[in-house]
Amino acid sequence: VLYWPDRMRQLVNATDEQVEKMRDAVRVFFFHKGVDPVNGLLREDWVEANRVFAEAERERERRGEPSLIALLSNSYYDVLDDDGDGTVDVDELKTMMKAFDVPQEAAYTFFEKADTDKSGKLERTELVHLFRKFWMEPYDPQWDGVYAYKY
Repeated sequence: VLYWPDRMRQLVNATDEQVEKMRDAVRVFFFHKGVDPVNGLLREDWVEANRVFAEAERERERRGEPSLIALLSNSYYDVLDDDGDGTVDVDELKTMMKAFDVPQEAAYTFFEKADTDKSGKLERTELVHLFRKFWMEPYDPQWDGVYAYKY
């Protein structure tokens, strides 16, 4: 996952500062999910790590502390908003799919679910909300296309 920020640099000409911000967000986020920077995380420990992370994220929320999901989502949002209009459109979202090695057609399903106000643009809070749903809620097969599980 640490290559994602560098892929974003290639895809949208992100600045060194933006890439470093994304890299830091990825490191912090996955460290709190139990992923060791050197040894990773064993597959059999992934489910428990996600459960523990979700509980810790809910506790951060209760205490009014910053969300690590928002930290990660916002670091990508800042780079995805390539035209600087404060929103992310489908074409900009395709860049994220490409960076994550997911077929770009997944962007359409993802966008449809994320754009809750149906404005045709994703606001920052909409992307954070969908990321939160992905990382915090139990698996639901109806969301496979949204989260690119089917690809």
